[in-house]
Amino acid sequence: MSTGAVSAGAMSTAAVSTADRLVEAAARLLDDGGQAAVTLRAVATATDLSHNAPYKHFDGRDALLAEVATRDLIHLAEQWRGVRAAPVAGRARLLDAVDVIVAFARDHPARYRLVFDSPDPAPRHDDLDAAAETALQAFIDIVVDCQGDGSLPASPSDNLGITLFATVHGLISADASGRLRARSGWGDVRAGMEFLLGLLGDGARS
Repeated sequence: MSTGAVSAGAMSTAAVSTADRLVEAAARLLDDGGQAAVTLRAVATATDLSHNAPYKHFDGRDALLAEVATRDLIHLAEQWRGVRAAPVAGRARLLDAVDVIVAFARDHPARYRLVFDSPDPAPRHDDLDAAAETALQAFIDIVVDCQGDGSLPASPSDNLGITLFATVHGLISADASGRLRARSGWGDVRAGMEFLLGLLGDGARS
C-alpha cells in the first residue's frame, strides 16, 4: 500500500483516478467539517466507493490527510512562482505572496491548519516534507528578489524568509481571533505586513 501519493507508474489510470477522488473528497470534508469529519468511511461514502476502497490507496487516515496537505503545498508553491513571475517588484511582490497564504487560510481554514498547525502527518510522509520544502523555497525566492532590489535587508535569506513567513502565520492566527484589529487598528494581515516590511525597508536603506 502507498503511504502517500499514488504512483501513476505503478497503478492503472483508473486506480490513480480513484485515489484522486479520495483526496478530493477528503479535502471537501475538511472544508465542511474540519479534521474530525475526515474518516476513511466518510471519504468512501462521499465518493460512492466501498468502505475498504481507501485502504487500497492509502495506509490510513494520516496518509490520506498527508496527501491533501502535500497537494495544497504544491499548489501554494505554484502560486508563489506565479507571483514571482508577475511584473511586480519589491515590497509589492512580497505582499502579493502574503495575499496568497492569507487567501488559503481564509478560504480553507481547516486545510490551512492541517498544513501549518498539525504536527501529526508530516514526520511520517516524505512527500509532504518535500512539498513543504519546495513551498518554503518558493516563498524565500521572493524574499531574495526583495533583497536584491534593496527593499529588504541583506541578512541570511533563509532566516529572513522563515521569520517573515512565521510572522504571517502569527498575524493570521491573531486576525482569526480578533486580537489583531483590537490592538493594532490594522484592517487585515496585509496591513500588518506592510508595517513590518516598511520598517525592514527603512533598515535596508540606512
